[in-house]
Amino acid sequence: MRIGFVYDLRDDYLKEGFSAEDVVEFDTGDTLNHIEEALNRLGHEVERIGRGQQLARHLVQGRRWDAVFSIAEGLHGRSREAQVPAVLELFGQPYLFSDPLTMALTLDKAMAKRVVHAAGIPTAPWRVVSSMAEVASIDLPLPLFVKPLWEGTGKGCDLQSLVRDRDALPRVIAAKLERFRQPVLVETFLSGREFTVGLIGNAPDVRPLGVMEIHLNDQADAEVYTMTNKELSESRVSYRRVTDALGERIIQLGQEAFMALGCRDVARLDFRCDAAGNPHFLEANPLPGLHRTHSDLPIIAGLVGVSYDDLLGMILEAGRRRLE
Repeated sequence: MRIGFVYDLRDDYLKEGFSAEDVVEFDTGDTLNHIEEALNRLGHEVERIGRGQQLARHLVQGRRWDAVFSIAEGLHGRSREAQVPAVLELFGQPYLFSDPLTMALTLDKAMAKRVVHAAGIPTAPWRVVSSMAEVASIDLPLPLFVKPLWEGTGKGCDLQSLVRDRDALPRVIAAKLERFRQPVLVETFLSGREFTVGLIGNAPDVRPLGVMEIHLNDQADAEVYTMTNKELSESRVSYRRVTDALGERIIQLGQEAFMALGCRDVARLDFRCDAAGNPHFLEANPLPGLHRTHSDLPIIAGLVGVSYDDLLGMILEAGRRRLE
């Protein structure tokens, strides 16, 4: 296949004056090389396009590909991950990964939680706070966890996010409202183990790649899979394959959430257990990171004996079947 490759390269934005935090969700040159080289080894012809604006220029000029492989996250707004797929649909260009509705739905953590909760999938009680006037009405049991409503890669998740004292809650919420200029999600903190499950396919045939437990080492920020822990995961985090009954339960819940949210081709879904060991949905990522050694989905693949090339091949095959 002739594959158009769309992405947001972190270094490009840093050169334009954006901060490291602004672009933490964007991909490195290493990730782009890993993907392109793997697709080439699989026999495909890859054309690097760049960010969404460059894609739009190509499409207006009449350029087309057999499929577009987009890992572009977008820069602004809660629907930013939907921008590239929306443009692709506007021009009738086939593409891999989820559609605009699912991309926007899953980035807004509260909207995703509403959908999976309606589907009967457990998720921690939550409130959305858009202004300080709403803080007094929060009646959730402590401890609480506070994070921006539509960020990824652990952005805005730090040690201050975990609130054990109700008197501290207004200060934490005010700081995040000011810093991120978007509503915050306040949810009851789940004190148990944390997991992520990789799923590949399309409804009704959505198959598990594997389930992985995220274990924080002594060097890590305690209890919370913070942005810093994610960025320094090689020294702070141990990843363990899970194959027991709990793992099977997470696969079941993950498949149900995948289909309820309308995910396509591939997604990674995060779960955390309560004190009794019952898994609850945290969030879904229909654009999972694809760095060969650093990102969670390829790490899961490695734990279950699937090579990086085979992982990308499985995603491509899922998309090809859907597009037939």
